[in-house]
This record gives sequence, C-alpha cells and structure tokens, in this order.
Amino acid sequence: MALVAVVLAAATTAKAQELEPRAFANAPVGLNFLILGYGYSRGDVSLDTSAPIEDGKVTVHSAVLAYARSLDAWGRTAKLDLVLPYAWLSGSAKIAGKPVEREVSGLGDPQIRLSYLFYGAPALTLEEFADYKPDLILGAGVAVTVPLGQYDSDKLVNIGTNRWSFKPEIGISKTFGPVTLELAPSATFYTDNENFFGGRRLQRDPLYAVQGHLIYHTRFGLWTALDATYYGGGRTTINGVEGEPLQGLRVGGTLAIPINRYNSIKLAASTGAYTRVGGNFTTAAIAWQFRWGGGL
Repeated sequence: MALVAVVLAAATTAKAQELEPRAFANAPVGLNFLILGYGYSRGDVSLDTSAPIEDGKVTVHSAVLAYARSLDAWGRTAKLDLVLPYAWLSGSAKIAGKPVEREVSGLGDPQIRLSYLFYGAPALTLEEFADYKPDLILGAGVAVTVPLGQYDSDKLVNIGTNRWSFKPEIGISKTFGPVTLELAPSATFYTDNENFFGGRRLQRDPLYAVQGHLIYHTRFGLWTALDATYYGGGRTTINGVEGEPLQGLRVGGTLAIPINRYNSIKLAASTGAYTRVGGNFTTAAIAWQFRWGGGL
C-alpha cells in the first residue's frame, strides 16, 4: 500500500493546489472560449510520521481540453466550464528500504463547473462591456467531477478516482484602478470509492481551501497575477483505517498575453511554500485560448 498512499496524497493535494485567478471576473455574454493546455508537475509527497514510507516522488505530465461560455442568467453574468484532462503519471517510493514504482496514463475525470456573479457583474453585450468598470464583484460557483477517468480496481495507481466530488466556492473581488484583489474560499466533498484496490472502501473527509490573488491589468489586455492558496482537511480512510489530514500553502504567478482579439496565451508557475502532509510540487503550465461569438 506504500505507493498508493503516495499517489493518493499527491492526487488530492493537486486539486487543493489549483490556482485560478479571475475565476469570478465579468465577461461579455455570449462569448465562447476553447482552451488547450499542457502542464508539468514534479515533487515530493509528505505523509504522517507514523507511515513507514520514505522518498515519495511523483511526476505528472498533463494535457487539458476545455470549453467555456459566458451566459446571461436573470440579468447577471454566469459561466459554464467543461474540462477534459489527460495525464501521464509516474510515482516511486520506498517501504522498508525496498523501492516500488508505477507508471500509468489515461483520461482524467471530467469536470463541469457553473458560476454565477450575483453582485457587481451585470450581463452585458460586447458593445456595452466597453464602458463597464469593475468594482466589487460577489459570486458563487460549484464544480462537479464525474468518475469517468481511467480506473482499474486491481491497480494501486490510477488517473481516475472512481468517485464523485462536489466543490462549492464563493468568490469576492475588488478592483482599484488597474489592480484587482480576489479571495475565493471553497470546500470539496467526496463520495466513497467502494471498489478501491480489490474491493476496499476508500473515504475522504471534506477538503477546505482558500485562494488569494493580486492581479495587475494593463490597457493592452495583458495581465499578471501573484497567486496563493492554503488548504487543509481531506483525511483518507481505507477500510476504517484513518490517515492524516492534509495541510499546506502554495504560491505562484500567472501571466496572460493577448495575441489578437481571438487568441491569447497564458503562462503559470507555482510551488509549495509549506507542506505538512500532502504533495509538495513545482508546476509549470502553458495554455492557448481561442474565443469567438458574442459579436466579437
């Protein structure tokens, strides 16, 4: 069970480590976004001191295809996101001095996210949006992860999780001229995996996180952000045997570069600033975004 503990900690921590500035920013309604991205993550996994596991390491290459659309919902802006990931994962660890390792690739669990900006973000056409000045924006969202990814109950390491997850989130942003401050607390709830490694029952407590972003906008459409997230909870229980809750702090940065009115490139990097239990990763990512519709 050594390697599975490493990978379980890594996979759950990766979700907590997601840094997404401008997730609750207003946008003209009717716009469509197609995103194609690549990410590389490498790092160590820290488990509780009672676990006889050493040198846990994980490397992940990931690709993502996503679609998003901004919507008019009762006169306010909403957004629908559909995300399909694919990953190549390798992990290694030592138990009692004996090395174990595993490599696996496949589709990840798709995610559906719906967000709604209920204050400070009226639904606007592209022409109306030219005169819009953001101030205080309040919003909420929920992301649902669907268990359709690669999963084999006879294997310790999988890309999919064989369980649903639900992540409600609240977003608050305040703009001061070219600077925007964002705060987004969230909680992720998991159903049980009843067929984990030969029929075991895997349970996970809710995982709590809060993201913060300091964003600087330019009049040319380029923007950059300093990002941070703190997470805790998410204790794993396998057949009644409890692990340790996760805890960590992650920091990073994001740069979005417009190419023209239809295309843009986003670069992001992040690393763990503190990890008591969970995955301490260094991550780099690049994404291409194409937008159309809404009178563009």
